[in-house]
Amino acid sequence: MTVMRHVCFSHGQESGPWGTKIRSMADAAREGGWSVESLDYQGMADARDRADKLVAYCREQAAPIVLVGSSMGGYVATAAASRVPARGLFLLAPALHMPGYEEYMPEPLPDCPTLIVHGWCDDIVPHAGSIRYGRETGATVVLLDGDHRLTANLAMINRLFRDFLAGLG
Repeated sequence: MTVMRHVCFSHGQESGPWGTKIRSMADAAREGGWSVESLDYQGMADARDRADKLVAYCREQAAPIVLVGSSMGGYVATAAASRVPARGLFLLAPALHMPGYEEYMPEPLPDCPTLIVHGWCDDIVPHAGSIRYGRETGATVVLLDGDHRLTANLAMINRLFRDFLAGLG
């Protein structure tokens, strides 16, 4: 199998493909020799439709890639990784185990290195879902003093992301 150093970002419901976090993380990935892509889900309200788009993208790649997702994009990346191989998952405040959305949990759960970063003060997506997911899958969960957007935590997120990518080889 060809080893690819490629990262694909999935943005949240209200953001776009090249928002502040994605631009910053893409720069961090490129500095480490990774190629990057960020899919545009604007106008697609259904998370499952977004996951289908990401799965189709992953199937076009020569080998498994690293999937990164924020908020709804975290669900999208996780759902895609449950259907196609992923080299790793890096999730920011992922919409996992959301109350009232149990049918949106992907099955089977992905089997790849996973790191979740969530803000203690997130009032949009409860961090309890990330903790639960980490407990169920063995994913690493890092809780930061931040809100849902995590933009005040970009320096720490980029350090964690660089280390995560470096750990994948």
